[in-house]
Amino acid sequence: MLLFSILVAGSFSLGARIANMVDPVALTAVRFAIAGVLIGALAFATGGIPRTALRAPWRYAVLGGVFAIYFVLMFEGLKTADPVDAAAVFTLTPVLTAVIAWLLLRQITTAGVALGLALGAAGALWVIFDADIARLLSLDLGRGEAIYFVGCVAHAVYTPMVRKLNQGERPVVFTFGMLIAGAALLFAISGGQIARTEWLALPPLFWFTLAYLAVFASAVTFLLLQYATLRLPSAKVMAYTYLTPSVVILWEVSSGASWPASVVAIGIAMTIAALLILVRPDPRGA
Repeated sequence: MLLFSILVAGSFSLGARIANMVDPVALTAVRFAIAGVLIGALAFATGGIPRTALRAPWRYAVLGGVFAIYFVLMFEGLKTADPVDAAAVFTLTPVLTAVIAWLLLRQITTAGVALGLALGAAGALWVIFDADIARLLSLDLGRGEAIYFVGCVAHAVYTPMVRKLNQGERPVVFTFGMLIAGAALLFAISGGQIARTEWLALPPLFWFTLAYLAVFASAVTFLLLQYATLRLPSAKVMAYTYLTPSVVILWEVSSGASWPASVVAIGIAMTIAALLILVRPDPRGA
């Protein structure tokens, strides 16, 4: 999950630079298709796909559809949202995941986990609203951030749903099914936008970013998330997302952006403190 957070951070910085070049549905469909081919090749090379994995194929459609919603809304939000602010919105996902995990799996959140989630959420809100209490109280949230927040709700649903719907399939096989189903749904609803896109006219930055998104921020992170979700409580899995805003800041600064104001950095520090609380060993062994 540590590697997951580092790789995901790159998708915010790079994604914001190409968000207005291509329709989000078309971009996500191609991204899922490329990642699906890569994961499928890995699945066949490491034992193949057993017949039992084809049981209840609707499971892949559900998970693929939920994750497709997340990525489409992410890129729609990044058309106007600042990458660091979007990453801060992403750190609200653990709180949402803890609530949904209780509803779906009855996973109980301990007092220590609840403290970490509350601290992390407070830090995220501090960053999102630029440490402006008046903006926070009036819920003066940017359009891009609001759109992306809806996507994060979908992401929060996805994490516990993996554990609920997995019937013993290997992470690589389960991820392959989800990606193919998600790609099929996106191609079906694209309304011909994929065919109308002038792909060859797009600049090198787009193709570099698409490669990064498909390989590292899709194929690799999906595997990491599936692996972790089957071994850790859902809230603890998503706790590592609290590192994302800090890594996004490093991505942005390396691209020429200035460091955030010190008052905003307080919120980043709060999210890191939340991570340290949440990853402590649970006395119950969770």
